Amino acid sequence: MAQVKIYYEPELELLTVFWQPPRKNQIATELGNGVILIKDETTGEPIGMELLSYRPNDDRFDSVSVEMGRLAEAT
Repeated sequence: MAQVKIYYEPELELLTVFWQPPRKNQIATELGNGVILIKDETTGEPIGMELLSYRPNDDRFDSVSVEMGRLAEAT
């Protein structure tokens, strides 16, 4: 089962979500609207994201959909 780790730093208004372990060689790309995609530098695989200026009930989560499970189970 996948583990998602969520870190919230209220004094910085920063929410970080990792669905894979953080890497020493990770890179970050700003997608806009304060959303940062964190990727493995070697493979380019997304491993997490950060939301800048985050506060509880942030409306940016209205557009985020996360589905867990195997693709074969969904079809």
